Amino acid sequence: MRHRATFWVTLAAGVVFAAGCEQTAVRQVRVSPPAPSPQPVAQIIREPLPLPAAAVALVPLQEDPRPAIDVLIAEVRDAYQAGQAEYQAGNTDAAKADFERGTNLILASGFQVDSDPHLSDLFDKIGEAMHAYELDETQSTEQEEAETPSNPAPIDEIADLTLPPGDPRLEHAAEGELMRVSHDLPLTVNSDVLQYLSFFTTPHGREIVQRGLSRAARYRVMIQSVLKQEGVPTDLIYLAQAESAFLPDAVSRAGARGIWQFMPFRGEEYSLDRSYWVDERSDPEKATRAAAQHLRDLYDMFGDWYLAMAAYNSGPLNVSRAIERTGYADFWKLEQLHALPRQTENYVPIIIALALVAKDPAMYGIQVDAQAPEAVDAIKPGKPITLQLVADATGTDVDDLRDLNPELLRNVTPNDPQFTLRIPQGTAQKFEQNIQQVPDDKWTSWRLHEMVDGETLSEVARTYHVSLSSLEEANHLDADATVPDGFWLTVPAAPPRARLIHYRVRRTESLQSIADRFDVTIYELRRWNGIRSNYARRGARLRIWEGGEPLQASRVTSRTTIRNVSTKPQATSGDVTRHRVRRGETLYSIARQYGTSITALRQANPFLASRGLQIGDVLTIQR
Repeated sequence: MRHRATFWVTLAAGVVFAAGCEQTAVRQVRVSPPAPSPQPVAQIIREPLPLPAAAVALVPLQEDPRPAIDVLIAEVRDAYQAGQAEYQAGNTDAAKADFERGTNLILASGFQVDSDPHLSDLFDKIGEAMHAYELDETQSTEQEEAETPSNPAPIDEIADLTLPPGDPRLEHAAEGELMRVSHDLPLTVNSDVLQYLSFFTTPHGREIVQRGLSRAARYRVMIQSVLKQEGVPTDLIYLAQAESAFLPDAVSRAGARGIWQFMPFRGEEYSLDRSYWVDERSDPEKATRAAAQHLRDLYDMFGDWYLAMAAYNSGPLNVSRAIERTGYADFWKLEQLHALPRQTENYVPIIIALALVAKDPAMYGIQVDAQAPEAVDAIKPGKPITLQLVADATGTDVDDLRDLNPELLRNVTPNDPQFTLRIPQGTAQKFEQNIQQVPDDKWTSWRLHEMVDGETLSEVARTYHVSLSSLEEANHLDADATVPDGFWLTVPAAPPRARLIHYRVRRTESLQSIADRFDVTIYELRRWNGIRSNYARRGARLRIWEGGEPLQASRVTSRTTIRNVSTKPQATSGDVTRHRVRRGETLYSIARQYGTSITALRQANPFLASRGLQIGDVLTIQR
């Protein structure tokens, strides 16, 4: 049900009205609650405690008959399950405490993590759970970024101007224009209007008008249609030009926002929702509907469009009081007596002058580069999604999506199944097709990427700052898979931190190449696996915390030894090879081809320190 405002003023109730870009102070009265009635204080009766009639024999504690490792596993499992339950209930601090309790139980037990497969599995689960929850918190923090930038409202600049008398030569031309152009809003030419007509022919004034009229073309059809449906003059579109120059993200010094410069409380009266994620005052169509209804209500109150516009600017209470003080229900008389705020006195002449200029721009020396309305498709994502992922899925630009959805305060859509997102026309089907690759619970963190000619997975991984292995896993690709041009990749948002994996060493791989692959260091690989050299034999199974270990893992795995890793250095040939770089190759792929490391390639080819790898480079490869 539409919430409508009633503008009859009841001073006894202390209701203060303010409109559009008005500024109104509200006095708050703090009322102290009555003092609580004294409650009777219970009297404590001290009586001796009863003693047992006979001595009680103490039963010695029975030790748990299960092996110690089984007791430990049961306690760790309880801690893990309790942490999962707390997190599902939204108690993140309690969940972390339970997970840390489970980890500490393992640390204090003296058992090595790999001494029992059940214990090792629990430890992995706790590490992955803590990583997942920490990642969720990091992503939530990143999403809660500052609001998208706004623009200053033009009305703040032009309504406060002190102008010289208008050019008399313009008066005759403007009066002739009134005779030949159609208009459904009362228009007139007097000294106040003439001042602004003259200003709009100066370089600075012309720039303001041209910018607004160019943008007006994007919204004219929609605005005039809504104004007509609500039964108000369609020439009130020029009120929006005066207020914002048709900038949906315009914000005044007083906090008014949008094309129609609604203050927060006034927008709420006309059902313009505001939340952390959206502000419908910046939604062009919804705000236009609200403005038309508000102006109609003001006209019903004052019976005059000039007074209605003045009330839109300064609030109906200010206009009512001015009429009551002077006895004149006429805007020009109130302006002559300075019964209204100075900005409001200028407000109505500005709108009239803008209407005259807009109806015949060439007569005032103004060139208008009209911006065509944007043709759009409307989709309902149903769940929060980043504009970046929408841009990936539709092949559009994030800035274009922001422009089409100015009510979004952030780069993530709200968690509202009914929220409608506007995207460029003809892209809805592409979005529906491509977005299916990304799990909906990853819509606020993952990306999509279309492979182009000659591009490699390694290059994509570097572009998005993710590890190659996580990219392969997200797309169910084999390690040596070749991805064709035009293939759509699902890209995790960031390298999964502290995700434990078990990796089998392949032929020609070294610890350096494995470290590069998983975005870790050789030192970490050696410490996690009890290795004393920089070599690992083919087929050895390594424990790797991809992207780096959590604190708890560093305490535990530093004591863990993987016995199937060779700690004996292997002989190297010492051969020197020359390699010419081909299209699509990277340092990583070349290092894998020759069984060396990226670090070794950089050391053998000092020119790589000053620039990136280029096609045709001849690399020295020492093995």
